Amino acid sequence: MKLNIKFMELLKRVQQHFTTSIELKTQILNTITPAIVSAGEVIIASLKQQHKILICGNGGSAEQSQHFSSELINRFETERRALPAIALTADSSILTSIANDYAFENIFARQIEALGQQGDILFIISTSGNSSNILKAIDVAHQKNMHIISLTGRDGGKIRSQLLTNDREICVASNSTARIQEVHLLVIHCLCDLIDNYETFYL
Repeated sequence: MKLNIKFMELLKRVQQHFTTSIELKTQILNTITPAIVSAGEVIIASLKQQHKILICGNGGSAEQSQHFSSELINRFETERRALPAIALTADSSILTSIANDYAFENIFARQIEALGQQGDILFIISTSGNSSNILKAIDVAHQKNMHIISLTGRDGGKIRSQLLTNDREICVASNSTARIQEVHLLVIHCLCDLIDNYETFYL
């Protein structure tokens, strides 16, 4: 009997995660989807002009950066050409050498200084919107006349105030890091789908 009660308590806890995830997605549906489409249009325009996407984030957002770049370089759900994308989180030698010789807040900015070109996109992922290395990356990207697409949470944090008119913001209005990251993954998949099917929309 005790085992059954414990199982039911755990079951309710897991089901609550599903419920809150669904509720958040429903709540933000009408506000976030136009931002996703707008960002998708910027990405498609940049890729059509043979520019590339540089992607960065910390922790779980670093993993999502690499996930996004892999979907672009390889494929998502349809056959298409490989698309130029670089996850600035993936090379441990570069990251540790920059952090060691300069500072951790330079790990992305230094790579953008080397790899970024006018017309490229810096796609940043941050649940808090306050990561110092992301803020510095935005500064360098703006100096290079790159477009910024920010995927953030909460109220957008300090990143929001750094964005310019031509930049795009996709903000998940939640205070739960787990829920924000879940929506971030859905956003990334939505963008991949828009990229896969852009010819359908623009012909």
